[in-house]
This record gives sequence, C-alpha cells and structure tokens, in this order.
Amino acid sequence: MPEYNKGFLAGEIQVRGDLILAPMDGYSSWPFRSLCRDLGSAISYTEFVKAEDVLDRPRHIKEKLYFTDNERPVFFQLYGHNPDKLLAAALHLQEWEPDAIDINLGCPNRSIANRGAGAGLMRTPVKTARIFKKLSLGLEVPVTAKIRLGWKDCQNQVLIARIIAEYGGSLLAVHARTKEQGHQGEPDLPGIAEIKRMVDIPVIGNGGVMQVSDIQTMQEITGCDGVMIGRAAIHNPWIFSKLNREEITVIQVQEVMLDHLERSLSFYGQEKGLILFRKFAASYLAPYSISPEQRKQLLTEVDPDKFTQQLGEIFAAAEG
Repeated sequence: MPEYNKGFLAGEIQVRGDLILAPMDGYSSWPFRSLCRDLGSAISYTEFVKAEDVLDRPRHIKEKLYFTDNERPVFFQLYGHNPDKLLAAALHLQEWEPDAIDINLGCPNRSIANRGAGAGLMRTPVKTARIFKKLSLGLEVPVTAKIRLGWKDCQNQVLIARIIAEYGGSLLAVHARTKEQGHQGEPDLPGIAEIKRMVDIPVIGNGGVMQVSDIQTMQEITGCDGVMIGRAAIHNPWIFSKLNREEITVIQVQEVMLDHLERSLSFYGQEKGLILFRKFAASYLAPYSISPEQRKQLLTEVDPDKFTQQLGEIFAAAEG
C-alpha cells in the first residue's frame, strides 16, 4: 500500500490518509473496494443499504456489507427516512462490527430522494436532527453522513451540516453539486469551503475529481480534511496512489485487472463474478484501440478462462 500523506480523526477513529473511495451503488462492493484500499483509499465505505432491508431481508444485504479486517476503517452506509427504523437498522448493523455507520443524505436518484431518503432528507432538517440525535445516543460506534449542496429550491446545506455536527455526527462528506445536478456540471468547491468553516468535525470533499491535480485544487479551495473520489476511480483506481491513468503502464493495468477479476470470481463465483466484472473491464480498456468486434466478444464472454485469454491478446497488442 502507498505511503500515507496525512490523516485525521473521525471521533476516535484514526484515518490514515486523505483519499477515499466514494460509496457507489453497484461499484463499491468488496472486490473493487478492497482493491482501492490496497492502492491507498483510506476508508472503506460500503454500498448503501436500505434500513427496511436490514430489518426485513438481512440476507439480501449481506454481500454488500462483507469486509475484511485489513480494510478498516469500514463505514457501513445506510439510507432511509424513518428515524426509528434507521436506529433499529443501525443497531442491527452495529453487531457486524463496522467502525462507523454513515447516513446517506446525498443520493439524487428520484426513486429514493422523492420518498424522503437520500438527498430527500436534506429537505427535512427537523427529521435529520432527530435521526442524528437518536443514532449518536443509541450507538456505540460513530455516526457520519454524506450530503450534497442541497436542492435548487432548498439551499440549506449549511444548516444540515451544522445539525449533523451538533447532534453527534463525527464526520461529514460533502458532494459539491445540488440534487438536480446529480453527477454532472461544475462542482461548487466554495460551497464545501463554507460548510468546512461552519462545523468542527472533519469534512471530506467530493465531486469533480478526475485527475491528481484536482485533488490539490479541492484541498486548497475547500480546506477539507480528505478527498472522496467516485467515478474517476472506476477508470483509474491508481488515483489513490496519486497517479494519473496516463502514468500507468500496460503491464500495471494487466496486473491490477487480473487481480480485480480474481477477487470478483472468488467472491461471487465464476459466472456472476465475470458478469459483474465486465463493466470494470470496459473502463480499464477504454484507453486502448480495440475493434468493436473484439470488444463485443470480450464483454459477452461467459468463460473466465477464455475471457482471460482474450485479455492477454488485447494487452499483447497494446504493448506492441
């Protein structure tokens, strides 16, 4: 693992490093999350899980919350809008021994936000206060949160941030876009800086980090304690080692890609593991000149051995 540059405290949790893989549904599962941890990600955030699923369908979410001790600190991310159900779910998840429980107030997906969860919670500051008061008093592990810069018609992100800090939150990650922007558009880094000035807990900046230079820009403008990286990491997990993708050799890409594939196959099984790996394969191979026929053959292959053989041919051509 790369050397740590610096760290910070989240409650009593020592975070050794300042770059963090963002929780991403469908991507931050154990194979990719553990790979990014090995490359330098300082916190392992899981994919989010619904409070009701924790209570009613625990088997359904078990795969999403799997982790190994060398990933610590591990934060389980939870979403919902009912304070009592969130507390009950968090108490159940606490038994699985995460280092913290993170509440999602940032998901912009309409099916979640329009029902009052995710970014929808930012429209209900009183309910948000109830949630963090209940969880901070009821749990033995720290409670953290991920928010964004409000809604277009509800710019209350500073109020929400202060509520989270004052009612027991130990760390706050802030995505520098509104709910309506989703993951598009120019990130508002001064918006994160304003929140950082107003709270006395660590703040992690998120949004718009595509290159290593963007990390420094985020830190300089916001004063944040850490930088969270999402979509760019899918294309370039080496960013956690502060390397841009163009600095990575073909051999390094091949080695990490095969490592990632093996983790996926061992975790999910041969068939499912290969299917779930394909979306990552497309991102790993995006910089290389591959014919449409070759790409289609690779990304529809169902046999892991044949898939690996085809990868070898692609990398041999890329090196040549």
